[in-house]
Amino acid sequence: MSKQPTLLFCVGATKAGTSWLYDHLFAHPECHFRTIKELHYFSLKNEAQFDGALRGTDRKIVEMQARLDAVEDTRKGAVARRLADLIEWRAVLAHRAIDMPAYRGFLTEGAGDARLVGDMTPAYGLLTEAVLARLSQAAADVRFVYLIRDPLARLWSHVRMIAQRTSPDRFAQAAEAQMAAILDGDLSGEGRGIVSRGDYAAILPKLARAVPAKSLLVMFQEELMTLPGIVRLSAHLGISPMPADLDRRVHEGKAMALPEALRARALLWLRPQYEYVAAMFPALPEAWSRNMERGFA
Repeated sequence: MSKQPTLLFCVGATKAGTSWLYDHLFAHPECHFRTIKELHYFSLKNEAQFDGALRGTDRKIVEMQARLDAVEDTRKGAVARRLADLIEWRAVLAHRAIDMPAYRGFLTEGAGDARLVGDMTPAYGLLTEAVLARLSQAAADVRFVYLIRDPLARLWSHVRMIAQRTSPDRFAQAAEAQMAAILDGDLSGEGRGIVSRGDYAAILPKLARAVPAKSLLVMFQEELMTLPGIVRLSAHLGISPMPADLDRRVHEGKAMALPEALRARALLWLRPQYEYVAAMFPALPEAWSRNMERGFA
């Protein structure tokens, strides 16, 4: 590889299109992404957390080994690649401390002449300003992307995702209860993480302080899923625009309408998020403007 590739950190937001973006870049001929979308490397703070990450990776390795034996021949290549990536990632985690050369080596192994490698971990939006500033110097050319989605749509999508994962047999009741608890100020259990992952008013200024302006792209999910959005994103990342399936949804989750009473409460509760973003980006997507008119009239 004659030139080190640009390093992308996609730092969120959760349920704002990061999985769609990962799939798009994974398939791009000028990019090299490992099969592990979210590494969570810089969220690990001590040896005990590294040990936990190692145990989780070991479980996935065992699962992939069993799957490799059982999967049909047409899928063996993809499963073998995933298994190899997990084994290589385990070797990085085994240092039990942040090792930047090992981390960069994992991302760039096999990259050839790729222009872009990256780590798509939405939880990085919760890192401290100091850690984000260090990440901005992790390679010769580092780019950040932070996707934002209509606050109500993002919140309800995140709530449904957690309810589907933790309470599949009582999905609707669990989703409504979690939403009501958040609006009542109860951030116990999963609530705190759900709320913090979409706190644009806290995360955006932190990113602006930590990351050089030229390195940071803040993009509406609603813009990402358009041809002009793909062109703008590609220019930021230094890759050629590639056709994309703009109608495809990834990890959309189980559908469920938000009850109107909760919707009205949520719009008022989310007002600071809408107003903060509107002050930064006056040309809001239609969904944002419609919810603001509906909720703040």
